[in-house]
Amino acid sequence: MAGLKELRTRIEAIKSTQKITSAMKMVAASRLRRVQILVDKNQGYSENLRRSALRVKTEIEAEELAKNIKYVRPTLLQEKKKPQKYTLYVLSSDRGLCGAYNSNVGKKAIGRIKELLKAGKTVKVVCVGKKAYDAIKRVFGLKTFELVRVQMDMHNLTYAKAAEKLADSILRQFKNGEFDVCEFIYARFISAISRNFVDEQICPLDLNTEHLEEKDLALLNRSGNAFYEYMPDKITLLTNILPILFYDNIFKVIVNSAASEHGARMSSMDSATRNAKKMISELTLKYNSLRQSAITTELIEIIAGAEAI
Repeated sequence: MAGLKELRTRIEAIKSTQKITSAMKMVAASRLRRVQILVDKNQGYSENLRRSALRVKTEIEAEELAKNIKYVRPTLLQEKKKPQKYTLYVLSSDRGLCGAYNSNVGKKAIGRIKELLKAGKTVKVVCVGKKAYDAIKRVFGLKTFELVRVQMDMHNLTYAKAAEKLADSILRQFKNGEFDVCEFIYARFISAISRNFVDEQICPLDLNTEHLEEKDLALLNRSGNAFYEYMPDKITLLTNILPILFYDNIFKVIVNSAASEHGARMSSMDSATRNAKKMISELTLKYNSLRQSAITTELIEIIAGAEAI
């Protein structure tokens, strides 16, 4: 009967765990739905904004080539030929229970850090999230390079406000010459069960046309058969567009990272709930088998005793 008691206790414990994982799954799914709306809405806006900036930039480059002149680029496009100081922002979560999400972010960050250190670059790593900070500190310690951890209070800030606050800080550091290149390592959201872990240069802005096909590139500076005209001049227009694009890039990174975290946690808790259900079924079968065996043994003993009398 001791075995039956242990099994019964274990089944009850797993049922309690199943309730917790099921509740966490529903909370993560609810949060994912809210953030996914932001990701979907931002996608079209972000792409159109980027195309507008690319359009003006390519027009300026064409004009420079035709007139054999050189315009002074806006601050956000001023890249050094040989950048030396790199700042990496690594976005992970403060809590676990989201599968391999945090470990994959950490692996991506550690790989990039090793690459930069091998090239002799000066590296500063800013971790937004405890898990990435712990993983990087465990590999490199605190003396190899500057490693700091910051927190974004998402309970009191909207994603837009958090993006604005972070973007202002990065712009201030860039203007003060604290870094030459700023990169973000985060998870780009694809779906609730799929995400890509990427390293993206955020500052200076990386405006290139490599992702465009030739037909799209040919139509970049026209709408149908009509060409674009610019008021005010192209440099002023580009100078005004770039800060908007920069803030949007930070916002895109934050909402993609949040959606990826919630999606990973939802998937992980769903798997845990299903595994708990399977374990309960197996243990219940074993419990019933042992109970039936115990009942049979008792009946045999009673019958044997009756026959002996």
